[in-house]
Amino acid sequence: MMPSFRSTFLLLFTFAICVHTLIAQDSLSSENNKVVIGISETAPFVEKHNDKFRGLSIASWKMVNEELQLDYEFREYQDLGSLLAGIEAGEVDFSINPVTVTDNRMHRMDFSQPYFISHTSVAKRSESQTLRHLQNLFSWEFFSIIALLLLIIFIFGFLVWIFERKENKDEFGGNLKGILQGFWWSAVTMTTVGYGDKSPRTLGGRIVGLIWMFMAVIIISSFTAGIASSLTVKGINEDIGTIQDLERFEVTTVSSSSSQELLELYNIEADFVNNEIEALERLINEETFLVVYDEPILRYQIEQLNLSNELEIVEQSLKKDYYSYAFPKSSPYREMIDPVLVRVLKTMEWAAIVKDYN
Repeated sequence: MMPSFRSTFLLLFTFAICVHTLIAQDSLSSENNKVVIGISETAPFVEKHNDKFRGLSIASWKMVNEELQLDYEFREYQDLGSLLAGIEAGEVDFSINPVTVTDNRMHRMDFSQPYFISHTSVAKRSESQTLRHLQNLFSWEFFSIIALLLLIIFIFGFLVWIFERKENKDEFGGNLKGILQGFWWSAVTMTTVGYGDKSPRTLGGRIVGLIWMFMAVIIISSFTAGIASSLTVKGINEDIGTIQDLERFEVTTVSSSSSQELLELYNIEADFVNNEIEALERLINEETFLVVYDEPILRYQIEQLNLSNELEIVEQSLKKDYYSYAFPKSSPYREMIDPVLVRVLKTMEWAAIVKDYN
């Protein structure tokens, strides 16, 4: 009797566990236990239109859920920071927002396979080349070079006047008039125009003239390069090739974003706003010089706000980003969703959707 009773007990215990597991799995899609998905408007990935959500991330989730058939509801958050806090605290089962995978975030939450590759880029106010050159032309650097050049011309003209003012009064005679004539001769000699209306006749004047002729060849080349440099160096200095180049500018980014983490990693001072629209408004109002954020989101908003003629994206990106679904730590949904998401990403339908959004 004892072995039979023990076998029956084990059978009933095993059956109870199986029933409990089936009930738990079924509860994931029951009406009273809907899957809660956290989202925050981030066009073009998550957009709200007529109280309905659409966008690239929404489309990816609908394709995934065609296989999973989960009963779900969206819980909307006002900004990225509150959404991330909600995921970490377990207020939602997961989020389908375009959340960039970073080292810091991986310690706080889990991530699915990436479903979109992005870049962190820089937006700035557009500026025509003509306007830039005009601004550089009237810059302090340009005028300082011209002033130095005029000073050297004056010095050699003055030296010639000292030697010629008594022996060559017809050409260099008088005080102020003679000095001006010496300046004219020095300028003509430097530019190799050689009108011949003024020429030194004394030994000292000709020695000064000979020295000036050879020096002028070198000086005019150097000053030509200096003037050209003053016209272009400002544009070169405004080019952004690496993250360290941002140190010279006023920078704005979105709070709690991966862009903020990047700037803090390199100790780049920046102002923080709640979303990309506020950041672009600061850029338009000249309250900041650069906006650092996710490139596809910036491009989309610039186009939607009709700012293409006023704002532009710097060609060189700062880093590559990977957008993934985000889960609370040890969430069972990650293992459920990951393989389905990978299959979706390989479909031609998904490729067509991404192409349309790009």
